[in-house]
Amino acid sequence: ILAWIARMRAGNGLFIEYGVEYVIFALLMGLLISNTIGTPEWLKAAVQTEYFIKTGLVILGAGLLFMEVIQAGVLGILQAILVVTVVWYVCFWMARKLRVDDDFAAMLSSSVAICGVSAAIATCGAIQGDKKKLSYVTSLVLIVAVPMMIIMPWLVKAFHIPDMVAGAWMGGTLDTSATVVAAGALISDVAMKVGVIVKFSQNALIGVAAFILVVWWTYKGSAAAGGQQPSAGIIWERFPKFVLGFLVASAVFSFFLPTGMVDGTKSVLGELRTWWFALAFVCIGLETKFVDLATMEGGRPAVAFLGAHSVNIIWPPLLAHPLFVRVILPLPCLTLPALRCR
Repeated sequence: ILAWIARMRAGNGLFIEYGVEYVIFALLMGLLISNTIGTPEWLKAAVQTEYFIKTGLVILGAGLLFMEVIQAGVLGILQAILVVTVVWYVCFWMARKLRVDDDFAAMLSSSVAICGVSAAIATCGAIQGDKKKLSYVTSLVLIVAVPMMIIMPWLVKAFHIPDMVAGAWMGGTLDTSATVVAAGALISDVAMKVGVIVKFSQNALIGVAAFILVVWWTYKGSAAAGGQQPSAGIIWERFPKFVLGFLVASAVFSFFLPTGMVDGTKSVLGELRTWWFALAFVCIGLETKFVDLATMEGGRPAVAFLGAHSVNIIWPPLLAHPLFVRVILPLPCLTLPALRCR
C-alpha cells in the first residue's frame, strides 16, 4: 500500500513537471513511520529490502542490453571505469583513515562509486557483510541522493554548464538510473542521453565488481585464517547468485530473444522493476532511524561517505569536459525508445 501511494503521488502532474520520482515518496513515507511511531512489529516481517532490490536488479538485467552499452560508446564506458576506480579507492582509503572496518568500507565505497543501493547489496553478498551495516549504507545513499537530484540541475543552469558535461556529471554522480533520467530531463535531451550512457556503463560493472570483491575477500580471509589457498568452490559459494541472474537476464535478452519480443516486453519489465524498487525503498525507510545514522560508529562511516561523495561530485565533470567536449566524436544514438536521437 505504501509503495502504491508513493507511485500515485509521483504521478501527479506537478511532481512529474519537476522530476520528483517515486523513490523520494517511498523513502520519506518509510522514514516518517520509523522515526515517529516506529515500524509496527506486525509489519517487520514484510520489510525485506534485500529481496526486493535483488529481484528488481535481475529484472534490470533484462533491460540492460549488451549492444546498447556498446552502442553508448567508448567515451561513456571509459568515464564509468575511471570514475568507479578512483572514487572507490578514495572512499576505501578515507574509511580506513577514519578507523571504519574493511567490510563497512567496501560497502560504502561500492555504493558511492558504482550505483548506490544496488552496488552496496551486491558487495554485501560478495563479502558476506553485516546486514545492519548494509541498511545503514542504503539509507545514507538515498538520503544524500534526494537533494542532489534537485540541486544538480539547478547548478547546471545557474553556471551554464554544457549539456553534455552536465549529463556525464549527473550520470557519474547520482546513484540511481531513475534520478539520472529525472535530473537530465530537467536540462535537455542531450543531458539525459549522456547521463544514461554513463549510468548504464556503471550498472554494467556490478558483476565485475562483485567478482573482484569475492576473490579479494576470500583470499584476505584465507590469509587471516592461516594462509591456506581458497578453492574455486569457496569463491563460488561466496559469489552473490543474484548477480548471475542479472548477467543471465542481460545475456538472454541481448543475444537469444528476437528483437520484436525484447521491444514488446520492455515496458512491462520496466513497470515490474519499478514496483520491486518502490517496495525496496519503502522498506529502507522503515528500517532507518536518523539517530542510528548519526551515532553508528561515532558517525565515522557517514563522514567517509560524504567525503568520497565530495570527490564524486568533482571528479566526473573534470573527466567529462575533455571526454565529451574536447574529444570530437558524435553523440551516440541509443535505441532506447525514450532516448532516440532526433
